[in-house]
Amino acid sequence: MRPFQATSGVDRQLPVGDEIFLDHIAHFVTEKDRTRSTLTSTGFTAAPFSIQTNREPDGTERLTGTGNTTAMLPRGYLEFLFKTADTPLGREFDEENSRYVGIHLIAFAVADAKAQRERLAANGFRVQPLVELRRPVATERGTAEAAFTVARVEAGEMAEGRIQMLTHHTEDAVWQPRWLDHRNGVRELIDVVIAVSNMAEADSRFARFLNRKSVATNLGRAFFLNRGGVQLLDASTFTRILPEVLLPAPPCIGMVALGVERLDVTENVLTSLGHFVVRRDHTLIAPFPPVLGIGAWIFVENAADLPWRAHS
Repeated sequence: MRPFQATSGVDRQLPVGDEIFLDHIAHFVTEKDRTRSTLTSTGFTAAPFSIQTNREPDGTERLTGTGNTTAMLPRGYLEFLFKTADTPLGREFDEENSRYVGIHLIAFAVADAKAQRERLAANGFRVQPLVELRRPVATERGTAEAAFTVARVEAGEMAEGRIQMLTHHTEDAVWQPRWLDHRNGVRELIDVVIAVSNMAEADSRFARFLNRKSVATNLGRAFFLNRGGVQLLDASTFTRILPEVLLPAPPCIGMVALGVERLDVTENVLTSLGHFVVRRDHTLIAPFPPVLGIGAWIFVENAADLPWRAHS
């Protein structure tokens, strides 16, 4: 396996200065055990389950209402959240899944979540209190704590779901080398693709959220970040490039672009494990297994091979 190098921007796990990276996306799932076995059956190495807590100002640890398993990548990661308690976050989980089961969270990594929260408030977003999120993680030498500072806007401010910014404090605990190799060859989270009903409105809102300007692509509008990106497509364009998946009414976070070591290896692994895939030029499309919800992965060896990046 050749040394990994990111193809979608800065070749570094965490941002510095005013950089923004696409850090991870999260599926909201209802069957945690089946989710983990499904990840294994699609060639991912799934990290152990973890229950998330918030640390209150008095030091008390309280359940957030969700737990997760993850597929950690050399750049970015995929998260799979399940409900653990009847909390505001747990109830938001149920509300989002009442629309469709699938991806409802996009997280952007920043160097200073507190400063980003202040910027979001100044840009007209209703913001939640800053969250100091903690979750225990097993290491090869015992147990560690993964720590994040998360800046969230109030529910409904971003119609697409839980769109947030976070600062990582424990890179080594989160991206442990033993979880980074995957049989299917996935190495990099590149883009998240959203079907929207009002392109102009969504574009303007994401521009305020990300403090970035979009560019026109041959398929829609794109925010190309310092690493990774967000692609906005109208529903008809989305359906044209992904006819294999019947999307719910937009907005819908319906596709994730992933960088792989070798496309033919990824195709062979997925087909040998019984999964339906479609090869188109330099891309490979695989609908999500049903337990992971509605949508699809699109795999490429290089970010430039993606249809919305090829002629942007």
